[in-house]
Amino acid sequence: MADRAAGKMMWFAAGLGLGTALAMLYAPTSGRDMRRKIAEKTSQGRTVLADGSKDLYDKGKRMVERGRRLAEEASILFERGRKLVEEVMGNDEYAHG
Repeated sequence: MADRAAGKMMWFAAGLGLGTALAMLYAPTSGRDMRRKIAEKTSQGRTVLADGSKDLYDKGKRMVERGRRLAEEASILFERGRKLVEEVMGNDEYAHG
Protein backbone atom coordinates (compact mmCIF):
# COMPACT_ATOMS: atom_id res chain seq x y z
CA MET A 1 0.00 0.00 0.00
CA ALA A 2 2.87 2.37 0.83
CA ASP A 3 4.39 1.64 -2.60
CA ARG A 4 1.21 2.80 -4.34
CA ALA A 5 1.11 5.97 -2.28
CA ALA A 6 4.77 6.66 -3.01
CA GLY A 7 4.20 6.08 -6.72
CA LYS A 8 1.23 8.41 -6.78
CA MET A 9 3.19 11.04 -4.87
CA MET A 10 6.09 10.81 -7.33
CA TRP A 11 3.81 11.10 -10.38
CA PHE A 12 2.03 14.04 -8.79
CA ALA A 13 5.34 15.79 -8.10
CA ALA A 14 6.59 15.06 -11.63
CA GLY A 15 3.38 16.44 -13.15
CA LEU A 16 3.53 19.47 -10.91
CA GLY A 17 7.11 20.15 -11.89
CA LEU A 18 6.47 19.65 -15.60
CA GLY A 19 3.38 21.86 -15.53
CA THR A 20 5.21 24.56 -13.64
CA ALA A 21 8.16 24.44 -16.05
CA LEU A 22 5.90 24.66 -19.10
CA ALA A 23 3.91 27.53 -17.61
CA MET A 24 7.09 29.43 -16.88
CA LEU A 25 8.52 28.84 -20.34
CA TYR A 26 5.45 30.34 -21.97
CA ALA A 27 5.07 33.21 -19.50
CA PRO A 28 6.30 36.63 -20.67
CA THR A 29 9.15 37.19 -18.17
CA SER A 30 12.86 37.96 -18.37
CA GLY A 31 15.50 35.24 -18.13
CA ARG A 32 16.62 36.41 -14.68
CA ASP A 33 13.04 36.35 -13.34
CA MET A 34 12.48 32.96 -14.95
CA ARG A 35 15.59 31.47 -13.32
CA ARG A 36 14.54 32.89 -9.94
CA LYS A 37 11.04 31.41 -10.30
CA ILE A 38 12.43 28.05 -11.39
CA ALA A 39 14.75 28.03 -8.36
CA GLU A 40 11.84 28.88 -6.05
CA LYS A 41 9.58 26.21 -7.50
CA THR A 42 12.37 23.64 -7.39
CA SER A 43 12.91 24.43 -3.72
CA GLN A 44 9.18 24.13 -3.05
CA GLY A 45 9.08 20.82 -4.90
CA ARG A 46 11.96 19.46 -2.83
CA THR A 47 10.17 20.47 0.35
CA VAL A 48 6.95 18.75 -0.74
CA LEU A 49 8.84 15.58 -1.67
CA ALA A 50 10.85 15.61 1.56
CA ASP A 51 7.69 15.99 3.64
CA GLY A 52 5.93 13.25 1.68
CA SER A 53 8.93 10.95 2.00
CA LYS A 54 9.08 11.50 5.75
CA ASP A 55 5.37 10.72 6.07
CA LEU A 56 5.80 7.51 4.06
CA TYR A 57 8.83 6.54 6.12
CA ASP A 58 6.93 7.12 9.37
CA LYS A 59 3.96 5.08 8.11
CA GLY A 60 6.27 2.27 7.07
CA LYS A 61 8.00 2.33 10.44
CA ARG A 62 4.63 2.10 12.22
CA MET A 63 3.59 -0.80 9.98
CA VAL A 64 6.82 -2.69 10.73
CA GLU A 65 6.34 -2.17 14.46
CA ARG A 66 2.73 -3.33 14.23
CA GLY A 67 3.84 -6.42 12.32
CA ARG A 68 6.49 -7.13 14.95
CA ARG A 69 3.88 -6.90 17.73
CA LEU A 70 1.50 -9.19 15.81
CA ALA A 71 4.28 -11.73 15.31
CA GLU A 72 5.08 -11.65 19.03
CA GLU A 73 1.41 -12.12 19.92
CA ALA A 74 1.11 -15.00 17.45
CA SER A 75 4.20 -16.62 18.98
CA ILE A 76 2.71 -16.33 22.47
CA LEU A 77 -0.60 -17.82 21.30
CA PHE A 78 1.21 -20.64 19.51
CA GLU A 79 3.20 -21.45 22.65
CA ARG A 80 0.00 -21.46 24.77
CA GLY A 81 -1.64 -23.80 22.27
CA ARG A 82 1.38 -26.10 22.25
CA LYS A 83 1.37 -26.30 26.06
CA LEU A 84 -2.37 -26.96 26.08
CA VAL A 85 -1.95 -29.80 23.59
CA GLU A 86 0.88 -31.25 25.67
CA GLU A 87 -1.32 -31.11 28.78
CA VAL A 88 -4.24 -32.75 27.01
CA MET A 89 -2.04 -35.40 25.45
CA GLY A 90 -0.33 -36.00 28.81
CA ASN A 91 -3.72 -36.42 30.50
CA ASP A 92 -4.85 -38.84 27.79
CA GLU A 93 -1.73 -40.96 28.31
CA TYR A 94 -2.51 -41.23 32.03
CA ALA A 95 -6.16 -42.03 31.38
CA HIS A 96 -5.32 -44.78 28.86
CA GLY A 97 -2.11 -46.01 30.50
